[in-house]
Amino acid sequence: MNKPLKILQIVPSISLVYGGPSQMVRGLSAALASQGVEVTVLTTDSNGDAGQPPLDVPLDKPVEQDGYQVRYFRCSPFRRYKFSWALLRWLGQHSHEFDLAHIHALFSPVSTAAAMVARNQQLPYILRPLGTLDPADLRKKRSLKQIYGLLLERPNLAGAAGIHFTSVHEAKISERFGTQTPDLVIPLGVKLPVLPPKGQARTQLNIPENQPLLLFMSRIEPKKGLNLLIPALEKLLVEGINFHFVLAGTNPQDPDYERQIAQQIKASPISSCTKITGFVTGELKAGLLQDADLFVLPSYYENFGIAVAEAMVAGTPVVISDQVHIWQDICDAEAGWVSPCEINPLTQLLQEALQNPRERQRRGKNAHESAVGNYSWEAIAQQMIQAYKKSCSLS
Repeated sequence: MNKPLKILQIVPSISLVYGGPSQMVRGLSAALASQGVEVTVLTTDSNGDAGQPPLDVPLDKPVEQDGYQVRYFRCSPFRRYKFSWALLRWLGQHSHEFDLAHIHALFSPVSTAAAMVARNQQLPYILRPLGTLDPADLRKKRSLKQIYGLLLERPNLAGAAGIHFTSVHEAKISERFGTQTPDLVIPLGVKLPVLPPKGQARTQLNIPENQPLLLFMSRIEPKKGLNLLIPALEKLLVEGINFHFVLAGTNPQDPDYERQIAQQIKASPISSCTKITGFVTGELKAGLLQDADLFVLPSYYENFGIAVAEAMVAGTPVVISDQVHIWQDICDAEAGWVSPCEINPLTQLLQEALQNPRERQRRGKNAHESAVGNYSWEAIAQQMIQAYKKSCSLS
């Protein structure tokens, strides 16, 4: 009998306030555990970067969750950049007990240092950059990232058994700092949601049945393209197009930008047909994804777009930009509409979609079928297990 794979998942935080990356690690770990892999997640107690209290969790103790273990460590000595000496000490002492580490995030001190420790301990590891190697992301704090990348991340990339990209496009455009590490292109997964009765979210938020519901559900940050979406919605109102807009999300790392967007909407003509819900989860989240007539995410760059896949699995057609890196999947499946990052084309596509309920229904059905076929956790876990085994054998 073959002994089970023992895998470490290392991520700066799994607090849900950080959005998709945290959800992905939780979902992947549960899916791997269901197929017999022994998974331990190493993470910090970080719960936001703007003064929020840390997660109320046991520290440096195994916490059982969905078939896998989580070990939380105090974020110390500085919280803003999610670092933990205690996590690194534990990794150094216990790395010999595991077959491989899957490290999520680059340019994050705890992930950078964890890769160094793994390399020093001769523990094979895979890096998932979370879009941080995208040229658009590297332009932010460019000089600092070039120095950080060349001095710290380049050796980590060179020593990795593989780089986990979540789309072909992400792999194609990503910076490698001159390294030749193999690519592993494996998408993220989505859990099939337990959907509440249809119309429940509309009723809860007092949204009339006769108004098409347009949903934005993601982190409220500049890269998400709200500076394109809000003017596009204003143009639709001028054209007499009827809709109700729900803005669902938050940004604990940049509350000033979140407030700025709320104030912009309040001063806009669309305020009369907009609801801002903040961060949503559970039944309300599932209900919004189901009740929405369109899901929209016109991001300037997005290495995958987990919220897009969640909308698709709920049967909602999507309107995304061509910088959301699963845009080709959307086009191939006819699961929605794809726009360049420009206000006028986005407005035209939204108008076309809002005025064609039959086409929305057809593309929503395609979206569901595509998501179930391509983004189910069971299928992705099987791909990941094969990648782990290959990476272990190559090391």
